[in-house]
Amino acid sequence: MNTLFIIAGAVAFVSAIMTVTRSNAIHALLYMVVSLLSVGMIFYILGAPFAAALEVIIYAGAIMVLFVFVIMMLNINESMSEEKQWIKPTVWTGPAILTFILAAELVYALRQETTGAFRIVMVSPVEVGISLFGEYLIGVELASMLLLAGLVGAYHLAHHIGPAGKREGDES
Repeated sequence: MNTLFIIAGAVAFVSAIMTVTRSNAIHALLYMVVSLLSVGMIFYILGAPFAAALEVIIYAGAIMVLFVFVIMMLNINESMSEEKQWIKPTVWTGPAILTFILAAELVYALRQETTGAFRIVMVSPVEVGISLFGEYLIGVELASMLLLAGLVGAYHLAHHIGPAGKREGDES
C-alpha cells in the first residue's frame, strides 16, 4: 500500500509541476486533470472511495470540462491553426503516460483487494469530522481564514468596477 501511495503521489507531483510550467492553457489543463485523477487515487488508497469518486467526477470531470469550454470560447476569433496544435500526439504523450501509470495502479489495487492481499481500511465521515475538529483544528481554521481573505480580496477587486466595465475614477 505504501508503494501505491508513493507512486500516486509522484504522479500528482509531476503533473502538478507540469500544470504550472506549461505556457499553453490546454496543455496545463491536461496535466491538471491527471493531477486530480492521482489525488482521487490517493483518496482511494487511504480508504475514502467516496471522496475519490467525488474528486474524479466533480473536479476532473465537470470543472475541467467547464475550463476547456471557457478557453475554447475565449479563442473564438483566433485562427484554427492554433487549435490544430492542441491535437498533436506530442501534446498527449506526457499526460497519457501518467494516466496509464495511474490506471495500472488502480487495476493492481482492485485485484489485490478482491484476493484479500491488499487491505483498505474504510474511514467513516464521523471519524473524519472528529479528527478535523480535534487534532487538526488549527489547519481547518487557517484554511477558513485563507478562504475569507480570498473572498474579501475578490469583493474588493470587483466592487470598484462599474456597470460599463470600467473602474470608478478612470477617465479613459
